[in-house]
Amino acid sequence: LRVLAQQLGREPRAVRGIEKKCLAGHPLVIRVYPLVDEGPFPTLFWLTCPRVVGQISKIEHEGFIQHLESLLSKNEPMREAFHANHQEYIKERRNELSERDRAWIKEHDYGDLFLKNGIGGIRNWNTIKCLHLHYAHHLARQNVIGEWVDQNFLIEFCQTHSSSDSE
Repeated sequence: LRVLAQQLGREPRAVRGIEKKCLAGHPLVIRVYPLVDEGPFPTLFWLTCPRVVGQISKIEHEGFIQHLESLLSKNEPMREAFHANHQEYIKERRNELSERDRAWIKEHDYGDLFLKNGIGGIRNWNTIKCLHLHYAHHLARQNVIGEWVDQNFLIEFCQTHSSSDSE
């Protein structure tokens, strides 16, 4: 948790576990519970490594979200795979919830958020909200957007422990 706090610049919340570590052993992707601080948090997988976050931010800043959305609109197999990624994510998010939390969600009318909204709470499955959440999902499970990033960019992961790791 100390390392996650350093990576995130804040105390981590609702962490269920580390889904993926870099070769140096640092958390790369964490799994987060779908309810945080008594509210919905539809992002199951969170990219935590500052090195990878920075690289994905640069790709976003260079306008590749719009490029990917254009690809999705023209490439039916890619779009179908993306929609399947959303469906699997919804299923996994729902299965993560306790019966008590499912009742709370129903009582507070958040059913659509958890049953219809996809990766990261996305309503329109033909759009990309953020590359970070898709890349985190790709590293933890499977995501066609993350696969595209890996095919088109060299994402560099930490290879060794830094001197600050032993502090």
